[in-house]
This record gives sequence, C-alpha cells and structure tokens, in this order.
Amino acid sequence: MAKAFKYGHKGIRGHLEPAERELLRSLFDDVISMLEPEERANEDPLAAMVGLDTEAREPSDRALRRLLPNVMKNDDDASLEFRRYTERSLREGKIGALKAAALSLDRDDLVLTAADARHWATALNDVRLVLAERLDIRDDADADNVHLMQDWSQAEDVESYLALVYNFTTWLQESLVQAMAHSLDARH
Repeated sequence: MAKAFKYGHKGIRGHLEPAERELLRSLFDDVISMLEPEERANEDPLAAMVGLDTEAREPSDRALRRLLPNVMKNDDDASLEFRRYTERSLREGKIGALKAAALSLDRDDLVLTAADARHWATALNDVRLVLAERLDIRDDADADNVHLMQDWSQAEDVESYLALVYNFTTWLQESLVQAMAHSLDARH
C-alpha cells in the first residue's frame, strides 16, 4: 500500500507498490499522449524550433482544453494569438514533467529532490485535471460525491474506477504538497 510523501533529512520520500507505480505510469503516459502535438507535413522548421505553432487551435477535447485553457475568457482572437506563441512550450513543459515523474517510478522507494517534487506536482495535477473532466466534476458537490467512493471492492463500472483513481491521485498530490511545504519551512 502506498505511503504518503513526507519530508525528512534525506528529502521528500514516498513509497508505492508495483501496481500503484504501473497505474501512475499508465496515467502519465495517457496524458503525454494527449499533449503530444500533431505532426504536420509542411511545418516551418524555424517556427517549430522557436516554439511557434501557426496552426494552433483551441482543443476540441474538454480534458485537453482544461490542460491548455484559453488565457483570455472574453477574447477568443487574443487567446488564439497567445496560444500560437505559447502552447508548444506549455505542452513540452507538461510532457517533460510527466516523463520525469514516470522515470522516477522505476525506483522502489521514491526520494525526490526539489526539482523532482515540482515535476511530480505538475504531473499529478495534470492527471487530476483530466480525471476531473472525465468524471464531469464541476463544483464542490460533484467533488464531494466522487470522494465518497473509497472502496476498491465497490468499483463496478468505469466511472467508479475513475473516481477511485482520482481520489488516489488527489491523496498523493496532497501529501506531496504538504511535504514540499515542510521542506520550505525547514529552509527558513
């Protein structure tokens, strides 16, 4: 059974069982697949190299829109322009964090540096955003209903399984954030 992340003199430590590591690896891979930009045949290599995506559009998938939201709520043209200049680097940053977190899953015990912890926090947050969208969590009442699902033996359908995974990643992320806060307190 997983042990919550804790801050100690050797850094931020956690423990995951092999099945939990495989679950997280699969979730990280799924989100990476969502974030991988489309390959375009006639893409300008210079534009790609500096991070421009002249064909960027608001994603049609709700979960991907949650990961890559419009920055200006009431100005679609300005949001699209901003997206063209920033989305590629945002995708690359998220993919990098997910891949870094997945690499650390190869170890039995997790001992995270400050940089590792930031990658994990980003990766878990992105996984939770996707799961929340798939579970249609819109407000606190929806989240409270999802949190009622705690027993793996009661998972009878995809939604209840996703709720359990959402609760697991939420618990893991909360323990990581607390450990990160303790590490900051210890430095001061």
